[in-house]
Amino acid sequence: MTEIPPVLPLLSVVVPVRNEQGNIAPLIADIEAACASIGPFEVVYVDDGSTDGTAAALARIAGEKPWLRVVTHAQSCGQSAAVRSGVRHARAAIVATLDGDGQNDPAFLPQMLATLQEGGPEAGLVQGQRVGRKDTGFKRWQSKIANGVRGRVLRDATRDTGCGLKCFRREAYLSLPYFDALHRFMPALVAREGYKVLLFDVRDRPRLTGVSNYGFFDRLWVGILDLVGVWWLIRRRKRVPQIVAPAQAGEAR
Repeated sequence: MTEIPPVLPLLSVVVPVRNEQGNIAPLIADIEAACASIGPFEVVYVDDGSTDGTAAALARIAGEKPWLRVVTHAQSCGQSAAVRSGVRHARAAIVATLDGDGQNDPAFLPQMLATLQEGGPEAGLVQGQRVGRKDTGFKRWQSKIANGVRGRVLRDATRDTGCGLKCFRREAYLSLPYFDALHRFMPALVAREGYKVLLFDVRDRPRLTGVSNYGFFDRLWVGILDLVGVWWLIRRRKRVPQIVAPAQAGEAR
């Protein structure tokens, strides 16, 4: 009897989380509703060393949803590491990411996927840009400063690289040099690899429950070093090599 090969998903949605127990069920329900029109999809949650009931909440729902997969870090390794683990476990050629606190609205996923597909093979990333930020005034101020400095240094023409809503080609992401905080510099680095970066405005939502796991002053100096490193990487690659297929045997040369 011939075995029927499994149907690969058209989209893998990767969600990094740490201590987001109260946001698990409502966000998964939102993702399911948003992706229903796409076709086969999967959701890959990466539990980045949670110490609350996040793992139990994910295990319970995964038992009911065959398209939900869970990757677990034994200890917290950070958001970029969690995203990378999720992308490496993803089975679709196109991956979308969103934050696990519920502020990124999954309703935009079908439109972002369509935008990437319409962009053709040269389009590597659709970067979400938040409109109507629901964060505190201080957090909006720090994001404005960070995005302003990054934009002037890298000239990536993107006003909000910190938005967790992204849709990209898996192969493009895996070609990027990995480092902590990679997710905040993806537009510049994807463009460095020769891909086109498309921008997409998305509506921001208030956090569903809990508090942010990420601070400002504890990552300020590290962020400056990362910015310098990305600037150096871009400067080091002057042009992207264009591969020319070798002539086949018998062809005129």
